[in-house]
Amino acid sequence: MNKKLHIKKGDMVFVNAGDDKGKTGKVLSVDKSKNRAIVEGLNMVSKHTKPNAQHPQGGIIKQEAGIHISNLQVVDPVKGVPTKIGRKAGENGKLVRYAKKSGEEIK
Repeated sequence: MNKKLHIKKGDMVFVNAGDDKGKTGKVLSVDKSKNRAIVEGLNMVSKHTKPNAQHPQGGIIKQEAGIHISNLQVVDPVKGVPTKIGRKAGENGKLVRYAKKSGEEIK
């Protein structure tokens, strides 16, 4: 079953809950099975790593962790504020996402 989410990779999102509440960032990836998204520069965690090709020294590395998509809202492309997402048929009959606040289609 293909699950439709209101957030996609590349979207600008607003965090409305958690430690990073009130911040915005770009979605790097979405995990549909866990309903989580990784947002650039938000929800940073410390990961202990062994030495490898990318990190010859090893040690502690800061990286983004997933945020549940219920805590994210897409930012309206026109008004620049968080908005709900709707779906409607586009010009060629395919469903397209649009911002409820401005009515603008979200690419």
